[in-house]
Amino acid sequence: MARAAFALIVVDVQNDFCPGGALAVKDGDKVIPSLNALVDAFTASNLPVCFTRDWHPPDHCSFKEKGGPWPSHCVRNSKGAEFHPDLRVPAKALVVSKATQPDKEAYSGFQGTDLSSTLKKMRVTELFVGGLATDYCVKNTVGDALREGFLVNVLTDCVRGVNLKRTDSASALKWMKVRGAKERTSEGILKMINRRATVISSS
Repeated sequence: MARAAFALIVVDVQNDFCPGGALAVKDGDKVIPSLNALVDAFTASNLPVCFTRDWHPPDHCSFKEKGGPWPSHCVRNSKGAEFHPDLRVPAKALVVSKATQPDKEAYSGFQGTDLSSTLKKMRVTELFVGGLATDYCVKNTVGDALREGFLVNVLTDCVRGVNLKRTDSASALKWMKVRGAKERTSEGILKMINRRATVISSS
């Protein structure tokens, strides 16, 4: 297996989606310690790490004042659009901005970006996805990744949902699984990465 076969995708762990933000996900910041451990492990193993972010213009169509469903959030270059300060974002990580056009919504990190082609150029075939929110941007990113032909693993301890309805996150996880995504935990992936690094270093 080529060394760059795996990549970690961290979805939208931004200030506005964490407690105190404009569109806060309950316990959204609780995913950060496990994601940081994965970021460190992937980086140490020279495996790609990608961070997606909402990067909206001030007049984005998703905002309530423009007839959309959400309060103004993650406006580009604002404090709310910044990654959470506790999230580790390595200097060499890939950062993908989405929903950057005023008249186009994009919940997926693949929609309107070159993420798919970039990962394929890196010879990535399998993704490990965590972040915010389970029932919107994680779900749509996973769905598009599967359609692009990637193997996809959802890190169930590294996601949290908006849950406009109480069952939305559970329904989203089921939706992803039915379409071919596998459910994993950060602990299991850390063990796998560490074993893989040991095998490579001894070969």
